[in-house]
Amino acid sequence: MKGHGEKLSRNQERVIVALLNHTSVAKASGAAGIGEVTIYRWLKDDGFNSAYRDARRQVVQQGIVQIQKSIAAAVTTLTGIMEDQEAPASSRVSAAKTILEIGIKATEFEALEEKVDELEKMIKT
Repeated sequence: MKGHGEKLSRNQERVIVALLNHTSVAKASGAAGIGEVTIYRWLKDDGFNSAYRDARRQVVQQGIVQIQKSIAAAVTTLTGIMEDQEAPASSRVSAAKTILEIGIKATEFEALEEKVDELEKMIKT
């Protein structure tokens, strides 16, 4: 099998796409037209596994970007529900609670990010 950084075969690339789009190796095997045993063998190979991990990471990053693009609309929706005097009290409380929880988590994340930045600066000096 190929080492890390070397090109994958077309079949291996097809299997990675199938693994990303199906819930099991068996289903990916059928979609890619490659035997399950072969896929399991490839998954044990460092080069293939690394390429598969990179592909999964890219999918997650794309999902994060989509979520980030929707944040403003989500906040607007939650704020609208929270401020709607005709909405049920339970909906208004739930929206307010969600806004507060996310706001607190965002603040904690920013503080943690600052601490990590400070530690990285200390390590570099």
